[in-house]
Amino acid sequence: MIAFWATAGVLSATAAILILLRAARAATHVERGDTTTVFYRRQLAELSDLEDRGLLSEGERKNAEAEAGRRLLAAADQPAEVWSADPSRGAVLIAAIVAPALALAIYLGLGSPGMADQPFSGRLAKWMAASPETLAPPEMAAVLGKLTKDRPNDPEGFRFLALAEGASNNPAAAVRALKRAVQLAPERADLWEMLGEAQVFRNGGDLTDEATQAFVQTLKLDPKNVAARFQLARARIKAGDKAGGVADWKALLADMPAADPRRADLQTAIAEAQGAPAPPAPQGLSGDQLTAVRGMVAGLAQRLAANPDDPQGWVRLVRAYAVLGDSAKRDAALKDAQARYAAKPDVLAELAQAAAAERMK
Repeated sequence: MIAFWATAGVLSATAAILILLRAARAATHVERGDTTTVFYRRQLAELSDLEDRGLLSEGERKNAEAEAGRRLLAAADQPAEVWSADPSRGAVLIAAIVAPALALAIYLGLGSPGMADQPFSGRLAKWMAASPETLAPPEMAAVLGKLTKDRPNDPEGFRFLALAEGASNNPAAAVRALKRAVQLAPERADLWEMLGEAQVFRNGGDLTDEATQAFVQTLKLDPKNVAARFQLARARIKAGDKAGGVADWKALLADMPAADPRRADLQTAIAEAQGAPAPPAPQGLSGDQLTAVRGMVAGLAQRLAANPDDPQGWVRLVRAYAVLGDSAKRDAALKDAQARYAAKPDVLAELAQAAAAERMK
């Protein structure tokens, strides 16, 4: 590295010296004549040759000669401009030499000249050999990008890549990955839903026609999909059909379970569309309802103990414990799930989000 910077500094200084020396040499041989008149005289001399070669007619030659003659007379009447050397060229030469030398001195004092080069290929190989949970989102995206090149027909690979790109705050790359995923598996509603959500996020929350089409395809494959129903109702409102969109939202609200945490956001959206105040926060479950919920959670925990290979089941269990406020069981389930799915960053991200769910009041 230090050899590179030293060479670059020497080359920069040498180039500056050569340029300034050439300028100084030109300053000692100042032309008193005006090259403009020389140009027009040469142009007049070439017009006859062009006519002889058939490139100009006689009339065109006469017109061109007249125009060149007018320009020659005008140039002859102008005082000749004598070029003179810039008196500051000495300072420029000193600066051209000092600047690279100063930069090199600063680098030697503050930089790391002994550090080896770190080409991207070497870093990528290191990331691919590391444990996935130790990688930052951009590093994981780079690894998954390499894997999808090796397996270009695997939709799951592109789904994971989209998740990593989204976590890296690169929504455009996430959309590209999901477009490839839906090309490979057009029958998967979850991929179409992710594509629509990624397109909405990429456009700052705006529901574009492209995103709307993704949600339409989602709903064809999964008529009960909550995200698609919500966004398509929102599209109706955006198109001017407020009554129809609100009616769709109310139908969606009626189909959602009472314990679904998304109900509050949906109720707020309905109120805002109707110009009404936001509804109060939902009250806690009754004793009977809470008992029923705990029974369902216990049943889910038993099922996972018998058949633990269910990542979404673990996510639901962790979220349920978090919502119920049972932090001990939440942490235990989270630890077990993280150990089981350590090599799946998308599941780890969902588990972390589930563990952070707000406790039910």
